[in-house]
Amino acid sequence: MSDLDTPTPSPHPVLLNLEQFLPYRLSVLSNRISGNIAKVYGDRYGMAIPEWRVITILALYPGSSASEVSDRTAMDKVAVSRAVARLLERGFIRRETHGDDRRRSMLALSPAGRQVYETVAPLVNEMEQRLMSVFSAEEQQTLERLIDRLAKDGLPRMASKD
Repeated sequence: MSDLDTPTPSPHPVLLNLEQFLPYRLSVLSNRISGNIAKVYGDRYGMAIPEWRVITILALYPGSSASEVSDRTAMDKVAVSRAVARLLERGFIRRETHGDDRRRSMLALSPAGRQVYETVAPLVNEMEQRLMSVFSAEEQQTLERLIDRLAKDGLPRMASKD
């Protein structure tokens, strides 16, 4: 039996307990939720999370650039670029150059991509409803407000040094 089999408390002061650190807890929860949802489109279409996110953004905002997709999803530009390349290769999206600016390309769902979106979106919406069913309607509204408040007010405070 190795020392790693049985965790023992550290003799050093705990400066950060990840299990109680909100950003970590939110990240773990998000990863687990996203992983469950990813099974839906992964099993059906062999798609990864970044590809599905690109599809959903383009369903809502057709004609977006890769940079705009990156901004809306908070995914880094390399991840978006790779997802776009895979989706183009598989025929789920199409790319066109902007009429006025040849350097800017616009992305949109192809008919096959639209079909993927229309098939998967109701399934993941149902999963979200099952997840949220642990809360009352009032608790769901409160959670929405709290998330919005963290995004609007908490992030700027977190980033400031004051």
